[in-house]
Amino acid sequence: MLRQISVYGILACGLTLVIIAGGIDLSVGSLLGLCAVTFSLASLQWGWSPAAALPFAISVGAILGATSGWLVGQFSLQPFVATLAMMVFARGAAKLVSGGQKVSTAIQLEDGSYQYVEPPAIVEFLNTRILGDNVAVVTIVLGLSLLLCGVFLAKTKWGRSMYAVDGNEEAARLAGIPIHTVKVLTYALSGVFCAVAGICQAAQEQQGDPESGLGYELTAIAIVVIGGTSLRGGSGSMWLTTLGILTIGYLEKILSINAIGEETRLMLSGVIIVAAVLIQKRNVP
Repeated sequence: MLRQISVYGILACGLTLVIIAGGIDLSVGSLLGLCAVTFSLASLQWGWSPAAALPFAISVGAILGATSGWLVGQFSLQPFVATLAMMVFARGAAKLVSGGQKVSTAIQLEDGSYQYVEPPAIVEFLNTRILGDNVAVVTIVLGLSLLLCGVFLAKTKWGRSMYAVDGNEEAARLAGIPIHTVKVLTYALSGVFCAVAGICQAAQEQQGDPESGLGYELTAIAIVVIGGTSLRGGSGSMWLTTLGILTIGYLEKILSINAIGEETRLMLSGVIIVAAVLIQKRNVP
């Protein structure tokens, strides 16, 4: 169950930071797809080592995420508009760099034939299970992501600053908080977790699909909201996101066991988001 929900959970880690800071990020699914493609190109087809391929993919996510934060902070664009534009841009970039095709271990030669290469060790490692074949490596990555985000929010000044810029920016500015820097950092970190999720997705599928991540933002937002993090910002924690991951994970397992179709799952995700927001609204004095 956790292996199936881990990629969504990693996305939710970054989204939790953004939502706590009073924003929203609709581009996480597209950034995942772009980073999956760039990592697959570097590791599967260009023959880069993990020491080069991993930072390359993560840098792509961080730079594009920071760009969204820069648009929100510097030009006061609504997060919805800025990240919607980034969602479209990143999806187009994924299709451009991949040639509109899946990037796999099959490399097309000049004569039209294909040469097949072995997946590198990092891809095989991320797609395996450890501890007696009971825990997937991608689940360990999710656990580390939750831990790092939790420590960042609770123990660093930048994490605490994210709680302060959720809607009372003037008060935060008077308190000496660099609002624009915090927004750029928040979205950059969201981009980093999109890249990590994209790398894990590519490793699980052993290919980079430019269509990867379609609709993932809905599930990631549902995880954050159903956990209890307020969409108004200023409150929330990684413990709540962990609760949301487990809730959505068990729900997905139940739906899978009962062979519920994808269309019904998408509809249910929409209902869950609305219901969670209404519950939060009722609990606000």
